[in-house]
Amino acid sequence: MAPAPIPGPSANVAAAGLASVGVWRLLAVSAPHLAALAIMLQTETDLGSRIGFLLAWGILNLFWITLLRRPALSGALSLTLVIVLILLSRLKHDIVQMTANFVDIMIIDRDTAAFLFTIFPNLRWSVIGVGFVVVPLVYALWRVDPFRIRRLPALACKLACLAALVGYSITWPDEAWRGYYDDGYLSKFARSGVTAVSDFVNYGFMESDAVVTERLKVPLLESCHPAGRRPHIIMIHDESSFDIRQAQAIKLPAGYGAHFKSLDGKERKFLAESNGGPSWFTEYNVLAGLSSRSFGRFAYFVTRIASGRVERGLPLALRRCGYNTTSLYPAYGAFMSARGFQTSTGIQRFYDARDLGTKQVEPDSFFYDKAMGLMAQESPATPQFMFIYLAANHFPWETRFRPELMPSWRNPGNEPIVDEYLRRQAISADDYRAFIAGLKKKFPGQPFLIVRYGDHQPEFSPHILDPGLDEAGIGKKLEHYDPRYYATYYAIDTISFEPVKSPAVMDTIDGPYLPLVIQEAAGIPLDPSFEEQKKIMLRCKGLFYSCKQGAEARRFNRLLIDAGLIRGL
Repeated sequence: MAPAPIPGPSANVAAAGLASVGVWRLLAVSAPHLAALAIMLQTETDLGSRIGFLLAWGILNLFWITLLRRPALSGALSLTLVIVLILLSRLKHDIVQMTANFVDIMIIDRDTAAFLFTIFPNLRWSVIGVGFVVVPLVYALWRVDPFRIRRLPALACKLACLAALVGYSITWPDEAWRGYYDDGYLSKFARSGVTAVSDFVNYGFMESDAVVTERLKVPLLESCHPAGRRPHIIMIHDESSFDIRQAQAIKLPAGYGAHFKSLDGKERKFLAESNGGPSWFTEYNVLAGLSSRSFGRFAYFVTRIASGRVERGLPLALRRCGYNTTSLYPAYGAFMSARGFQTSTGIQRFYDARDLGTKQVEPDSFFYDKAMGLMAQESPATPQFMFIYLAANHFPWETRFRPELMPSWRNPGNEPIVDEYLRRQAISADDYRAFIAGLKKKFPGQPFLIVRYGDHQPEFSPHILDPGLDEAGIGKKLEHYDPRYYATYYAIDTISFEPVKSPAVMDTIDGPYLPLVIQEAAGIPLDPSFEEQKKIMLRCKGLFYSCKQGAEARRFNRLLIDAGLIRGL
């Protein structure tokens, strides 16, 4: 018989080698991956999102391995970044109802950090404390890690994972509405990176035509000379307010609906560009007079992107006509770069929550009283523009807002959040009537034009408009801009002033046309950009971005870019 073959040394040597490494060192390498697996199973809800998670995890690990060659340290650093991303994503969702997106990294700015440190004053010390813990741990893992991986194979594997993620994200793009779900943090972040970079390469932050033959003239400051007396203009941002009679089978309190009527008795529709949360979309519409939809996937960050870049809007047009411009804002000015954006559009005095001395969420009467107090400090001969940003009707509606207000209220008998929503609308209507009475008493004989609008529908509106649809069906309707989900109201009231009749004051308008409507109703001569926008409004019958599938908006954006009113987009 032939002798048995002598066993090779490789298996024994490998086993001996692993044994010599030690259990603790092996755990240092494997523990981050096991923890990541547990996180994936906890936060990623379907097969597609888990594929995205695994590819993103591979890219992170292989990136660090390419730099450091140490798998234990690379795994620990990758796990740390994933945990930080999840915590920040949950924090962002708690504040603005959307998880972290790759665009947050693309446009990271000082305002973002300032806002975080403002609402979490101890965050700075927490960051320093984490640093004292992490730095020694990194050093220990550097010393303990028993393995060294060659850089070129690691780089090749990283590029393979990146190519797979790009292909997967392009072939099966993540629906935009999933960003509002509180899950899938890493997979959504990674896939949004592919689509965001692709969109930015294709058209930048904002869509616009490459070339136009027309040109706009840049108006000179103080070049506006109205024929009649200029009224004070007050624009009121009515948080989450719409006429709930659009839904079926809602029980209403007596007299519901009067708040949505203008002084002439008409009810007019305002088509917002958001539903359920991002008020800053409409803030961009009514101040810049432009469409957030021109920003495509970047629309969620519209005010942050536009800050310092979009220098066109209603406040600037009014300043040209001698107005002083003021904004009362219920949150901190760093939130979504509100202060920077509003001053870019011509707001001279911006008062945020800290300036106004707010305590949590204040009723509408608080902001109306502040507005009258500030207006009383100005000369009656100088017309004022006031932008009053209300917040009392903001979610959540599961709890009763200021129970001491309107003690005589009786719930009509709907589900609790709808009844609380109706209660807050009733409080808003009472506060507005008191505001009008206060203006008449405090400023007798002075002319006022007051324009109110609902900035978007509440987050529960799709469920009462279409109670038979599931989340996916609602998401598709939101993505395709079903007007039933975006229609709110706008109303025009006056004191000691007769609004000027204009074809621009239509029964239904897209949000970006409100600045034009206000100027027309006030009798303010239009600058060349608003003259051009008026032509678009009339030929598109009140539609803006959706007119000709965005062609009118793209052409108009290019005109503003060529005129120097929009830069760097």
